[in-house]
Amino acid sequence: MSPIVALMVGFGLLVLGGELLVRGAVRAAECFGISALVIGIVLVGFGTSVPEMIISIYAAIQGSPGIAIGNIVGSSIANILFILGLSAVFRPLAVTSKSLSRDGIVLMSSAIIFSIISLTYSLNRFVGFALLMWLLGYIVYAWRQESTVTECDENTGNQIQSKTFQHHTSILWINRLQTLIYSNFSAILALLLSVIGLCTLIIGGKFLVDGVVEIARAYKVKEEIIGLTVVAVGTSMPELVTSIVASLRKQPAVAVGNILGSNIYNVLGVGGVLGLAVPTIVPEHIAYQDNFIMIASCLALLIFARSGLRITRLEGAILFAAYIIYVYSLLPR
Repeated sequence: MSPIVALMVGFGLLVLGGELLVRGAVRAAECFGISALVIGIVLVGFGTSVPEMIISIYAAIQGSPGIAIGNIVGSSIANILFILGLSAVFRPLAVTSKSLSRDGIVLMSSAIIFSIISLTYSLNRFVGFALLMWLLGYIVYAWRQESTVTECDENTGNQIQSKTFQHHTSILWINRLQTLIYSNFSAILALLLSVIGLCTLIIGGKFLVDGVVEIARAYKVKEEIIGLTVVAVGTSMPELVTSIVASLRKQPAVAVGNILGSNIYNVLGVGGVLGLAVPTIVPEHIAYQDNFIMIASCLALLIFARSGLRITRLEGAILFAAYIIYVYSLLPR
């Protein structure tokens, strides 16, 4: 199989595997009675970052730190400049002040800390563990903060349902039996779907990394440049589709929240798992140049979002143009 075909097959399997994994995980969570809040914060956020995680770990195992680290940093840059910028060009994006103050601070601080760590050229197990603990703390904090908003409504709904069910005891037991059978069957199918999605991601990751490495060697292009551009954009396809669709459907909070959450998971989650599983050396090019581009893109996002709590078409065009200039600067001369 040629490297180009392997690259295309890898991208296709990553998109398919990510979709199957997220759909299966969300459905399984619903069957087991896990709240939509936990699904949104944990499962969907984690699911959309699995392609980056698979690629980075496999690349590190193969001895390609440029692809492993470049994928993390490049995806974060592409998410803001390319995806969010393009989404804002389609339709201006509104931003909630709570999400900006909570997620924006974590986004910016994680990018800065990751960049400082990278200057030591080492993403070791201690650093990986610390990043994962930071991510866990963020998830718990966000979960508790969001739960206080819906707790009263859920309690009221449960009281109304209990009063209604008291008058229909016999029907209730039949419905419970049917629900139990259906839920168990649905849960098994959902878990199976998740396993298929994960296997598809692993296979797709192998094809993509192998194809990228061969192309880089054939055309004498640095692996970190391929990781920062081609691989980064490819693994960000779920975020791209989600943000553009949300923008066109007049759901700007979803588009912005998707990018904020995805970048936090990329740096803390993917970086943490990578450091813990496969300690990796950070390439000098990324440590001294691309990490600062990542910080600058995060800062630009926060500045634009703060101005009127929205990202206008002009600001989106500026972000998108900045990404074109960034990619052009990486091209070999």
